[in-house]
Formats: sequence, C-alpha cells, structure tokens
Amino acid sequence: MSIVRQDAWTNDEDLVLAEVVLRHIREGSTQLAAFDEVGERLSRTSAACGFRWNSSIRKKYEAAIAIAKKQRKNLKKTKFEDESKNSQFELATEITEDVKPKLEIVKEVVPIAEKPQVTIDNVIEFLVAKREELTSNNNLVSKNEEMLETIVALTAENERLVKELSALQNNFEVIKNDYKLLIDIMDRAKQMSVASN
Repeated sequence: MSIVRQDAWTNDEDLVLAEVVLRHIREGSTQLAAFDEVGERLSRTSAACGFRWNSSIRKKYEAAIAIAKKQRKNLKKTKFEDESKNSQFELATEITEDVKPKLEIVKEVVPIAEKPQVTIDNVIEFLVAKREELTSNNNLVSKNEEMLETIVALTAENERLVKELSALQNNFEVIKNDYKLLIDIMDRAKQMSVASN
C-alpha cells in the first residue's frame, strides 16, 4: 500500500502502535517489523509509525518495554531449555516405546511454557519503575505546594500595594484640589489689588 496519511494520531492508534511494538519486542522481533505491521493496519507509512513511537509513545511505555525485554530473555531461555528437553525426550523414545504416550502429553504441554510468563523479577522491575514515578510525582506535589505558597504571598503583597496606590491617589486628589483652591484665592487677591489701584 502506498497510502500516505497526514492526519493526527488518535489514542486508539497510539494503543495499537504500542501493543504491536511491545509484542514484537517480547517475541524477539525487530521494531522495524512492528512499524511495518502497524503501517499496514493503520494505512500509514512505517517511517511515520517509527517517528510516532520514538517521538512520544516510547516514553510512556518505558516500564512495559523493560518488562517485554525481560520476557523476551526468559522466552529465549525457555526455548533453549525446551529444545534440550525435546532432544532428551527423543532419546528416551528410542530407548523404550512404553514412554512414548507420556512424551506426547509432555510435548503438548511444552508450548505453553513458551508464552511469556510473569516472573518475580518482572514484577519487581515494574514496581521499582512505579516507585520512581511516585517519587517524581511527590517531588512535583511539593514543588506545587511551594508555588502555591509563593502565589499566596504575592497575592497578599499585590493587595497591599493596591491599597497603598489607592491612598496615594486620594492624597494626590486632595493636594490637587487644595492647589487649585490656592491658585483661585491668589487670582482673586490679584484682581482685588488691581481693582483698588
């Protein structure tokens, strides 16, 4: 498809992008393959998907990325263990035929182990990331409280200055009126002295 879209990304599209990229990371695939898949699903270019992921979405999913990488590592380890178990099972079937039905049951169960599993390490990593977020949030809350105190202090100072300005304006009006009155009196005195001459 050569469809090029220039409209804004929706929350649903962001979620699709995050889900597909995290799945590819978890399964040991590349992010480029994830961008290609998302591009086809959303009728966007893989470059646009990669740009969106790297510019804004990735930051929101750092903890999930760490968990996906851990799951990928566990998946590789599990696959390696499964392969060695399978080779041991094949050797056992050559030795005795009565073990074969049991091996079939085990072979059916083994693929379940390939699915990413939640481990204590994953949970600890996730909780540590959440604790760091909470610490960051607590720092923001304390900064916010400091700023609120500053705003209250500045508001009080502003009210005081407004009152002082009002008092000064009243004094100025009184002085201005007194000055006009004095000028009027002097003008009358001047007129009276001219009239008497």
